[in-house]
Amino acid sequence: DYILKPFEKDQLFLGVGRALQHRRLIIENRNYQRNLEQLVEERTAQLTAKHVELEQSYDDTLEALGSALDLKDAETEGHCQRVTEFCISIARAMPVPDQYLPILARAAFLHDIGKMAIPDGILRKPGPLNDDEKQIMRKHCEIGYNMLIRIPFLRDAAEIVLAHQEFFDGSGYPRGLKGEQIPLGARIFTIADSLDAMISDRPYRRALPMSHAREEIKRCSGSQFDPAVVDVFMTIPEQHWLDLREHLGSPFRLAHLKNL
Repeated sequence: DYILKPFEKDQLFLGVGRALQHRRLIIENRNYQRNLEQLVEERTAQLTAKHVELEQSYDDTLEALGSALDLKDAETEGHCQRVTEFCISIARAMPVPDQYLPILARAAFLHDIGKMAIPDGILRKPGPLNDDEKQIMRKHCEIGYNMLIRIPFLRDAAEIVLAHQEFFDGSGYPRGLKGEQIPLGARIFTIADSLDAMISDRPYRRALPMSHAREEIKRCSGSQFDPAVVDVFMTIPEQHWLDLREHLGSPFRLAHLKNL
């Protein structure tokens, strides 16, 4: 306010009062903004902590499911953990976006969850499966997909689970997808899965040396495997895979994979 001479005393007091009130409002607004920013920061921190806690509880549940699958299919005990670590190693070397790693890790860990619905007589049969048994076994991809697609945070992983037996040349199942029709996560997975199968002992054969397994993967580039992913896989030293298998003797946590 401007006070013009000559002025009345009451007019002066009124003008000063308005100025003081205006200043007080500015200070109160500044304090309010400061407190609001602090409140937003506190609430954001609380929500972030709750989100981390919720994600951890999700992964705890997935790890329990993986343990249950190991009990049902003792021949491949530890396979889910190994193939998950292998997938993350390949993905990191490509590289893929960091936000894709939890999706890939969960899909790899749960890829065989559909086998929970396969009869034990087929799943644990010591000899080769007949044609009818093979058809039943092949349903585990779709069964697993149908189990996971209903869970919002596993929907992207479910697409990888559905496609994890597809081959690059279209000769896989269940849909006969070809090339880049196959999700990238599934193309990474098929190499990781085959590597673990070849370098692991089975009742009907001994494990292959790592060098032989790598050559077999290279040989199947373009047929079973995506050549681009094979090229990346071949850049990873043999010793990396040997060290990784040794490390897997320690307790496995899905959450750990996101920070590799």
